[in-house]
Amino acid sequence: MALPYPLRRTGQAALVVVATFVLAFLLLQALPGDAIVARYASPELGLSAAQLEELRAAYGADQPVWLQLWQSAAGFLTGDLGTSLQSGADVEALIVTALPSTLTLASLGLVTAALLAVGIAVVATFGGAEWLRRAFRSLPPLFVSIPVFWLGIVLLQVVSFQLGLVPVISASPAEALVLPVLTIAVPIAAPLAQVLIRSIDDVVAEPFIAVARSRGAGTAWLLPREVARNALLPTLTIAGVLFGELIAGAVVTETVFARSGLGRLTQEAVATRDIPVLQAIVVVSAIGFVAINLIVDLVAPAIDPRLRRAVRA
Repeated sequence: MALPYPLRRTGQAALVVVATFVLAFLLLQALPGDAIVARYASPELGLSAAQLEELRAAYGADQPVWLQLWQSAAGFLTGDLGTSLQSGADVEALIVTALPSTLTLASLGLVTAALLAVGIAVVATFGGAEWLRRAFRSLPPLFVSIPVFWLGIVLLQVVSFQLGLVPVISASPAEALVLPVLTIAVPIAAPLAQVLIRSIDDVVAEPFIAVARSRGAGTAWLLPREVARNALLPTLTIAGVLFGELIAGAVVTETVFARSGLGRLTQEAVATRDIPVLQAIVVVSAIGFVAINLIVDLVAPAIDPRLRRAVRA
């Protein structure tokens, strides 16, 4: 007897997280050099070879890789993410401190990207003039080609320094979020808008839309009741996939705007080869990515009756 769809998808999501954990651990272990030696072998510290070996033993780095993997997995399951090689702080405390800032930035970025995508798609499909529709259809390829770091620097230079619209120094928490959110939202809005425009074009070409128009239905009536409902599913699916890009974009965005968060923590961990912190960030990011996609997969059948029939089958 086949498992119910929600249980089957949840099990698949759990397997993805486990595979990500194992792969991340093995890849980080395969990095050249010894992170502990690189951190503590500085002549300024004056540690002897015996003391370095004691440190490696204290961190468990002298044990076989399979045993380190097992201990690391057991620690993750019990909430023990290890100790930072750089600061000596609990990795769990570092993640808990940095995560809210990144989640706020990513959530607002996704909402802003969705609003931009909807605005672009509506004007590109139902705009009055032909030139206006063509202009808005050319925006997604332009947005997707803009590097995140370049956009952030341009927004800082133009909006803050030249126009003075958003302060950089002594900014309130809300003001400090405006430019980072725009920076992270614009590249994400591009694929969302492309998918939404294509979906709207497909729905508008359906026979039931022509029948509704022949009965006197206008665009203002069709858009929320028929077009949006049928074009939503592909956009919702791609939005879940793009959540991973929001986390990746946060690394650059938080560095450009000097914001604390997972992105800044990742940049520092890479620079110092802080493997326990990198391992935790990869796994936490994977859990968030998988959770978002799992929610999308579970919600999609509730939106599209065709998927409900396929799930039941």
